[in-house]
Amino acid sequence: MLKILFSLLLLMLSGNALAKECVILLHGLLRGSGSMVTMERALVKAGFDVSNIDYPSRSHEIARLAEMAIDAGIQSCQQKSATPINFVTHSLGGILVRVYFKTHQRDDLHRVVMLGPPNRGSEVVDKLKGVPGFEWLNGQAGVHLGTTPDDIPRLLGPVDFELGVIAGTRSINFLLSPFVPDPDDGVVSVASTTVEGMRDFIALPATHTFMMKNESVIDEVIHFLKHGRFSAVGP
Repeated sequence: MLKILFSLLLLMLSGNALAKECVILLHGLLRGSGSMVTMERALVKAGFDVSNIDYPSRSHEIARLAEMAIDAGIQSCQQKSATPINFVTHSLGGILVRVYFKTHQRDDLHRVVMLGPPNRGSEVVDKLKGVPGFEWLNGQAGVHLGTTPDDIPRLLGPVDFELGVIAGTRSINFLLSPFVPDPDDGVVSVASTTVEGMRDFIALPATHTFMMKNESVIDEVIHFLKHGRFSAVGP
């Protein structure tokens, strides 16, 4: 009898019984995986396996970036036998997730949290994409993040996965903020972050540039990943 109980215990402590949920981190345009390290450490401390993906945001169009970054993240999770799969994204990273899951289906996709995503496009792109040097600086991905019906964010439709969106309401970007309707995070307006089908939404006093390092934002990310809703009440 003791041998049977011991065998059952070993079975419970092996394989998927010990597998953690995986969180794939996707940074924003002109950023790198280093910008998500504070978030990564907090998620690891909260009990998740984390794959912090670096991708060349200026080097390819959005569809190509989505395949590169998300395939790399999924492969990393699989190598760790970490399941199910979640995403935490900043800015452009959220659009990559929407593009990818427009044409891909995964039974192990659990929850997604987007930070400052231009889900309805960016007014900054509308105003500046024709300025010399804009495409050189932001690449093809940046050029196609506007708010017109032909821009990629407006072509994607509703989300069909469990999504929480966190918008920022504080700006330190005095160069770009005048192009964005208030309230905004300095790059993306609060209204532009929303998307049909999202499960929950919250706006916090955080800036676009540093929201992934903001303690309140991180706390809400972890809460959504664990409970499918934010703990605070948005406007």
